[in-house]
Amino acid sequence: MKAVVAKADLLALIGKIQSIVSHKPAIPVLANILIEAIDDQIILNATDLTTSMRCFCEAKVIEEGAVALPGRRFFQLARELTAPQIKISCPQNDIAEITAGSSVFKINGVNKSEFPTLTNLANASQIPLSAAVLKEMLTKTAFSAAREDSRHVLNGIFVQILDKKASFISTDGKRLAKVHTEIDLDPSFQGSYILPLKAVEEMIKMLDENSSRTSLNLMRDKVCLENSNVVLITKLLSGQYPDVERVIPESTPIKVNLHREELISLLRQVALFTSEACGSIRFVFTEGQLDLIAVNSDIGEGNVNMPVDYKGDKLEVAFNPFYFLDILRHSKDETVTFAIQDAYNPGVITDSSTAKFVIMPMRLQEPAVAANVSEKPAFA
Repeated sequence: MKAVVAKADLLALIGKIQSIVSHKPAIPVLANILIEAIDDQIILNATDLTTSMRCFCEAKVIEEGAVALPGRRFFQLARELTAPQIKISCPQNDIAEITAGSSVFKINGVNKSEFPTLTNLANASQIPLSAAVLKEMLTKTAFSAAREDSRHVLNGIFVQILDKKASFISTDGKRLAKVHTEIDLDPSFQGSYILPLKAVEEMIKMLDENSSRTSLNLMRDKVCLENSNVVLITKLLSGQYPDVERVIPESTPIKVNLHREELISLLRQVALFTSEACGSIRFVFTEGQLDLIAVNSDIGEGNVNMPVDYKGDKLEVAFNPFYFLDILRHSKDETVTFAIQDAYNPGVITDSSTAKFVIMPMRLQEPAVAANVSEKPAFA
């Protein structure tokens, strides 16, 4: 192979694909990237056998071919080069020659036949979603997915397609996010898929909201996202996702409108008075006012308040402030609606979108002591 590519274009591809290359792969060849020169394009391929990525850019291809090179070393070298054009050739078997100006480097690679092949997408079902909508769906759910939970299905986003609607759901057992969008699809098509969190995070990064070419393709055990010049394929998580509908409160007689930015600011202030051993804030609703209280014997006490449209008896409920902040950051609008039944059942936060966020309260053991709270059982 022999091709010339602009350094800026090559670095852009490296920025997209580098996180897929394993630091300590189970199979040595997975530490490599496959570089292909075909049809006036340079194509980079990487995989960890669960998630694979293929990205490409324009190049001057003098001789078509392919070689697999150590990913990290190739990335580091490309970043250090100062010439605007980089020539990649393979004059000898599996030894790549990188030329930049007067500098020449040789990197030992492996034959392309040893590199895993990407999945054939011929039998995939294409889901019509724009880049902007898909990015919003994934962003609003990824933050509440579990990380390294023993219930591996929670380490992903549950996607359900039913009656021309795509629902995206995630939970780590202490909070839950659900959002949906209408899709122009045959009503008879339905399916359930669990996207691994690592792949979801890559999708969010690669989705360009201004892209005119986005395609989400679903298979029985894999999902593929094509966006602009990047293709990502990942295996789906196997298993039964829990029935989360049963934990989303149906009756929430108490509803309060909260100014989102003001609440974010106050929560950040009072959260400074929490610790891992006592990571909770007491929300005290009284006529026309919300007090946020944190008491920690090692740190001190924080007490802030804001006006709210609450009417009724005094209500005290404790929440993890960082979980509440995550939800507010992924909401929109100047105000959000907080709905709850009582201090012992989940609270629901909604905005003008289809998103619904559920958060478990922490158990109040002694109402007189603001810091004395404990986690309630998980709802997943």
